[in-house]
Amino acid sequence: MAKVTIVGATGNVGMFAAHAISAIPHLDEILLHGREGREALLNGITQDLKDSFAARGTDVRVRWTTNLLDVAGSDIVVVLAGVPRKAGQDRLDLALENARIVAPIAETIGKVAPDTKIFMVTNPVDVMTSVALRYSRMKPNQVFGLGTHLDSMRLKSLIAQYFHVHVSEVHTRIIGEHGDSLVPLWSATTIGGIKISNLPEFSHLPVKEFIESVKCSGHQIIKDKGSTVYGPGEAISTLVRTILSDENRILTVSAYIHKEVHSIGNVCIGVPARVNRDGVFPITIRLDEAEVIAFRESVEKIRASTDAVIRALESAEPKTSKEP
Repeated sequence: MAKVTIVGATGNVGMFAAHAISAIPHLDEILLHGREGREALLNGITQDLKDSFAARGTDVRVRWTTNLLDVAGSDIVVVLAGVPRKAGQDRLDLALENARIVAPIAETIGKVAPDTKIFMVTNPVDVMTSVALRYSRMKPNQVFGLGTHLDSMRLKSLIAQYFHVHVSEVHTRIIGEHGDSLVPLWSATTIGGIKISNLPEFSHLPVKEFIESVKCSGHQIIKDKGSTVYGPGEAISTLVRTILSDENRILTVSAYIHKEVHSIGNVCIGVPARVNRDGVFPITIRLDEAEVIAFRESVEKIRASTDAVIRALESAEPKTSKEP
């Protein structure tokens, strides 16, 4: 049996993710963590979930805490703590603001739950995954982010609708930044096992419109309803289940890469990785020339942001080595 902790559980995504995760086999306990001053909300969420479990017949314990030390014994710690991007706010400013929240959380998790897996959802997720890896001092396979997993699923859905096939028949991936420099892998996209470029309809596929839709999907949802909830929540649940069930699936997550993708790396970014009970393990892949160029540009962008955030964090603290 397993314990999953959600840090930042008082937000909409955290609440829905807890409900989605509760249906996973092998799960014994869900711990909801929130900051001090949110005790009443945490208690209300917990009771509401208990009622839901009773109605559904789910035998999972759920409790709440404001003490991060209680994450001890967790198999997975999902981190959603942070602030949303404000109108007109620069991404680097958001990254630094959230890094100041994530760094001490990761450091504490690394000390009290050194064998856990840290699953970053806080945005900008690629930079936050690097921050969590550095400050937790855990192994690279133990720390990963949601990355481009949901982006890949959004593209998969669009392709399935266009070709009038079930989504399970479509296999596609988006790698790179969870953001504007994301890279669709058309060279690795198949429908029913057939390479998409071998299908006559592919020549009419509105590629630019699809990619723009993927990039703007989250923003449009936030504009229309205030926040994205169900997509991220289900994506989080899928990854948690993949780990707890030791499924060995290949999913596209933000992970620390060395030379797996054309010797481009030394940063946390969205890549295909084998996911199982031991964590995430990026796989070696070869891309088309145009995809390599785009991925390199995405990596350089994320590396620059990551380096800037790490420098800013460390300028405010005693110099210590936190290399992954």
